[in-house]
Amino acid sequence: MTPCFVGTTRYRVPLDRSTARKFEVLRALAAPVVVAFATGARPRHVRGPAELVLLPNPPAAPLRVLLYLAVVPWIVLWAVWRRGADVLIAQSPYEAVPAAVAKAIARLAGRRVALVIESHGDFELSLFLQRRVRVVAVHRALMRRACRFAFRHGDVLRAISTFTRDQLVRWAPGRAVVQFPTWSDLEPFFAATDPEADPPVVVYAGVLVPRKGVHHLVRAFATVARAVPDATLVVVGAPVNTRYARALADGAARHVPGRVRFIGHVEPPALARWMRRARAVVLPSLSEGLGRVVIEAAATGTPVVASRVGGIPDVVQDGVTGYLVPPGDEAALADRLARLLADPARARTMGASARMEAEPRFGARPFVDGYAAVLGAAREALAGR
Repeated sequence: MTPCFVGTTRYRVPLDRSTARKFEVLRALAAPVVVAFATGARPRHVRGPAELVLLPNPPAAPLRVLLYLAVVPWIVLWAVWRRGADVLIAQSPYEAVPAAVAKAIARLAGRRVALVIESHGDFELSLFLQRRVRVVAVHRALMRRACRFAFRHGDVLRAISTFTRDQLVRWAPGRAVVQFPTWSDLEPFFAATDPEADPPVVVYAGVLVPRKGVHHLVRAFATVARAVPDATLVVVGAPVNTRYARALADGAARHVPGRVRFIGHVEPPALARWMRRARAVVLPSLSEGLGRVVIEAAATGTPVVASRVGGIPDVVQDGVTGYLVPPGDEAALADRLARLLADPARARTMGASARMEAEPRFGARPFVDGYAAVLGAAREALAGR
């Protein structure tokens, strides 16, 4: 079968190493077509480990949504007729809407295709935890309508965690569900070597948006800093929400001056080195589909302190490979971080346990096997019509 991936992801050309490797391993199953966005203002059509058809990236999110809804169905239909795509794989119920339109048009023209709807996060709430949204009631009504339309046309569901599986099943009971983790290129993280002795470091890795709960981390770290005077918090991630990022920097300067470093986005090898230096990686999210940085930290042999939300409990065993705390509980977050900072032997033991589990559960083989199961379920859905 030939998959066509559909979504609003923005791809840089040439592809970064991790993305290129993802499509390379998928070629063991089929040569994928990808319909998404470029990072710049002009469209791109690129052949490589995947054939990428990339829309120009408009300057504002509403324009991007309108362009996506208006143009993507026709590109998908081109992929169906010219590239033989018979499985459409959408990255969320919302991103599945134009794929569902294309599927319906193809069916009227006598061409049968299957639609796979994935969920990589809490599609009901994450938008409202990401940024300030005006006219919330209108947004919720439109989102519910979009979900109902997409799931009505969906044939197979793909979840990345127990949490996302339960949410998908609640919206589309009776559909075939395949569950396997999101793609993680773990090679740079397994390759990270032991650093020279460093003062105790805690690393947060992720974009800077309210959903990630970094404001709770900064306040919790003020307590940690008093208990462990030489501890440092390193915040790695792009300031996607610039207002929020400025508030974080102001809060750090006020509560823990000189003890928090904001270093922006870094490439995976540099992130792996930061994680390897850390005594703990922290993910204080309020909502999370799975939390790829938790998997990456495990591959470096670093324990994680994370919120007990979404799919994170699928990855972190509380007290064995890290600690889980209630979301927003700053006292519990500070307590667990302080424990690991004050006890390097415990941190090493937990990190070693996490590393042992990383490759068999989250490496390339489970990812390929997962998509093989998705394509198999799509084939059965087509045969059953």
